[in-house]
Amino acid sequence: MTIPPLLSIDRASRHVSLDARNPDFYGNPNAVYAALHAHCPTFYWTEQKQWFFTAYDHVNGLLRDRRFGRQILHIASREELGLAEPMAHLESFDRSERYSLLELEPPEHTRLRTLVNRAFVSRHVEKMKPELVELANRLIDGFAEKGEVELLSAFADIIPVTMIARMIGIPEQMGPQLLAWSHAYVRMYMFGRTRRQEEEAERAAREFSDYVRGVIAERRAEPRDDLLTHMIHTEHKGQYLTEEELISTTIVLLNAGHEATVHQIGNSVHTILDSGCDPAELFRDEAATERTVEETLRICAPVHIFQRWALEPAEIDGVSFKRGDKVSLILAAANLDPAKFTDPLAFRPDRNEAPNLSFGAGIHFCIGAPLARLELNVVLPILFERLAGLRLAKTPVVKDVYHFHGLERLDLQW
Repeated sequence: MTIPPLLSIDRASRHVSLDARNPDFYGNPNAVYAALHAHCPTFYWTEQKQWFFTAYDHVNGLLRDRRFGRQILHIASREELGLAEPMAHLESFDRSERYSLLELEPPEHTRLRTLVNRAFVSRHVEKMKPELVELANRLIDGFAEKGEVELLSAFADIIPVTMIARMIGIPEQMGPQLLAWSHAYVRMYMFGRTRRQEEEAERAAREFSDYVRGVIAERRAEPRDDLLTHMIHTEHKGQYLTEEELISTTIVLLNAGHEATVHQIGNSVHTILDSGCDPAELFRDEAATERTVEETLRICAPVHIFQRWALEPAEIDGVSFKRGDKVSLILAAANLDPAKFTDPLAFRPDRNEAPNLSFGAGIHFCIGAPLARLELNVVLPILFERLAGLRLAKTPVVKDVYHFHGLERLDLQW
């Protein structure tokens, strides 16, 4: 395979130069991932100053390897590791992240996840299916007769935030504000963020935290049958969640509970329409629908990178790491590993190969995966069945938000 012009590879040193803000990259990252698999699957990204892994077995293994973790300061000081002090202008953001499920290691992670996990198991989430069907149909009723729609704002944005808000116990009318906070918040995880974006994230974290603190006070006074009440009043080994733990957990569930799924609804519809496959065949029954959804998750995942700290010295694929080193795992590239997937760049819902890694693996496997899968398995068939002849009205533009992967707009006609 030829190396794309935007990619520079020194095979001897395994150093790679690639501008993550290049539209040719974030617009079609799969082409770059394919070249990396062919020429340099483990590489040092010079612009990011970090080692990256793309091979399925390496990524899958590192996600489960307890020598690597999501945090490091529980076993070493900033001074010992040579890390900079926290930035004063991100105080509220850092505080809201302090007890995030995404950032903790056992035993704190185990305690928090145990208290939350019950609400997200498949048998509990499955009970939300009738609500999801009603919501999807109601939204489609609002634009079905127009013959055209911008799907993200009219459909994809609304469904996940509504469902996760209902589950947690946040009023649905807060949906637009939750989206605004979340969009500002997740910019902190993008490559090349600016000072202005950091300040916007700080403001969003402060306002988001204050709002959640108020809802917590309401639930303490008047408990309800929702996840927030459950988290407040349930103990684990004699301990209850603290106020700050409740705030961090609620924010991460609201953010993770809709941000990636919004992207994935758009990515999936775009991929299916581009494939030329017959939607009636793709969604002919539940089994076919599940295969279709898993294939869209494999080929156009919404979150591309998870990072890990080396908690102790380790060697992976000939690269030596010391305690405190950071490594990146490109989940979306692992999903395209030709050693695991035949013709990996092709959309083939009939695959019976390795499971995709879009939700991660190990103890940090996405807690919301059952909910996200339910949403995709329910709303995609309804959308294509209700809007016969669905097609792209114009070529979608991919958001400049690497390492998330989603669309700016998705204009459709039927």
